[in-house]
Amino acid sequence: MNYSIDDVLQYVKEEDVKFIRIAFCDVFGTPKNISIMPHELERAFEYGVSIDASAIKGFGGDIYSDLLLHPEPGTLMWLPWRPEQGKVVRMFSGITYPDGRPFECDTRSLLKKAVEEAGQYGYEFTFGSEQEFYLLKLDDSGNPTGIPYDNAGYMDIAPLDKCENIRREICLTLEQMGIMPESSHHEEGPGQCEVDFRYGEPLEAADNTVTFQSVVRTVAGRNGLCADFSPKPLKGFPGNGFHINVSLRSGMNDVLRDRMIGGLMKNVPAMTVFLNPCEDSYKRFGSDKAPSKISWSRENRSQFIRVPAAAYPYMRIELRSPDPLANPYLAFALVIYACLDGLLSKLSPGEPADINLFSAPEDILAKYGSLPSSIAEAAAVSKNDAFIRKHLSDEIIAIYCDV
Repeated sequence: MNYSIDDVLQYVKEEDVKFIRIAFCDVFGTPKNISIMPHELERAFEYGVSIDASAIKGFGGDIYSDLLLHPEPGTLMWLPWRPEQGKVVRMFSGITYPDGRPFECDTRSLLKKAVEEAGQYGYEFTFGSEQEFYLLKLDDSGNPTGIPYDNAGYMDIAPLDKCENIRREICLTLEQMGIMPESSHHEEGPGQCEVDFRYGEPLEAADNTVTFQSVVRTVAGRNGLCADFSPKPLKGFPGNGFHINVSLRSGMNDVLRDRMIGGLMKNVPAMTVFLNPCEDSYKRFGSDKAPSKISWSRENRSQFIRVPAAAYPYMRIELRSPDPLANPYLAFALVIYACLDGLLSKLSPGEPADINLFSAPEDILAKYGSLPSSIAEAAAVSKNDAFIRKHLSDEIIAIYCDV
């Protein structure tokens, strides 16, 4: 929505809003918020809301610990699972130091900057996301058991698919919030689900990804379940992927597509620690449609990059290596910069790998570069990489790479 400050103030007054959540993410993409009352809203818009950054990992030390949150009225969203009387709304915010300087670890602002830089070269990117998650049972104390909610498989239906009503509630809740899912279905793992979204402007798409995870966890909890977005929740079963679809607003042809793929393939080794930020991320690679090689192909789900079957102007490319623990603001910013590198440098991705890389012999696999195989290897690749150093602050690099 394109709300102004006056629109928000009027909405809060007319709709009996009692709490306004000023939301942001830490450097890892973990949602945070502080709630204010309506009488504090005008001051929040004018001066910001102060928080103790020292209590948030990567956000500051004890000496200089204050940061300010600046709510963005255009992100106003009602939280429909809260009471109808005395509503609760949420706005995302920018983060600055008290003197007005931008905060280096504000990854939402980093994505804004990437969008602006791409626009200076005449490129407008759009993003769509697909995130997988497991629904797990809880014990009598409300703790996750590691037992999946059902034993259904890919695109099964009820009664095998017990998750159907949960996905329905998730989609209807998102729709109430103005976020339109494109499709949902049961995934390959027991209790594993996926919800896909239409493409949109990068910042909105990242905001919606953060909102989506919060909605899924909330709906799951209301139904006595746990939603697990970690990359490898259950040993021996498929991991959770965060498939990122990227295109150009004006449409892509084969030449532009290939250059974007070339940029991503060139830079993905250094990007991987940010797309796959925990040790379990690397247990997912190399099986169950999660790539381990740096390759591309059309429609082939064993590749790092897949080109889905879609004609101009709906052509897009899909990154299949990220997992849902990635910070979407940081991930989308790096994808934009990598695609921009490919477009401006006219990089070639080489020939498509129209083979199944999960079953190919070693002599064939040796022809392709590999993604890092551990968090330590990924961090070592990124730490002094020129592409990463150009686009990320020293603070963000240190937080991710000093492992």
